[in-house]
Amino acid sequence: MATQPIYQFYAELEDFKPKIWRRFQVAGSATVARLGYIVMTMFEMQASHLLSISHERPLHALAGRRGGRMEVIRRYDIPDDDEGFMDPESADATKRKLSQMDIEAPSRLVVWYDFGDDWRVPVTLEKIIDDPDLPGRELPRVLEGAGFGIIEDCGGTPGLYNLAEAFKKKRGGEYEEYREWLGIDDLDLTAFDLADMNFRLKKLPAIFAKIYEQGLYPTQASVDLIERKYTRS
Repeated sequence: MATQPIYQFYAELEDFKPKIWRRFQVAGSATVARLGYIVMTMFEMQASHLLSISHERPLHALAGRRGGRMEVIRRYDIPDDDEGFMDPESADATKRKLSQMDIEAPSRLVVWYDFGDDWRVPVTLEKIIDDPDLPGRELPRVLEGAGFGIIEDCGGTPGLYNLAEAFKKKRGGEYEEYREWLGIDDLDLTAFDLADMNFRLKKLPAIFAKIYEQGLYPTQASVDLIERKYTRS
């Protein structure tokens, strides 16, 4: 049974329309790093770039409105054996659990992935609940959502817009370039499969933890899973 408090979040890819979003639950015993891996899984990030998570708050009362300015309360990074933290002021994301953080609804965390393409996913805490009847093995889990996620190395949200437009037209030089690069004929960024997402959530966060925290290169089976080269029965 789920003996830990359950944290329910709403996450949405920043600066992209139509919205790509997820509502999900995770155990309070999860580390900040694991929360990052969960968000990465849900938004199709493949653990090939740097990752950071920050706890943010509005600069003033009115800033809580959409588009208001935010300030970083604490940044969390994953230690690197050679370089240490990305930022000397950051905390260790692998050591701090959600239940140890001073957060309550509607606290906001931001998962920042690939500092070049600059993917940002604000993650808002909706509520903290207890559900003793929920088996712990069911967490993390996605409750609902919409949209596919990112495409690695496409140039951030501007590149994602270009991809969406090219595959919508399905003709022209740009489409042919994307088609050859990705090895696909069709791309539907509005697609969302709840069952498949929950299947991936049971596997990918552990793979990402090995990559980021242990410096282990994924096995071919793990790469195939990350890249969706599988068929579920």
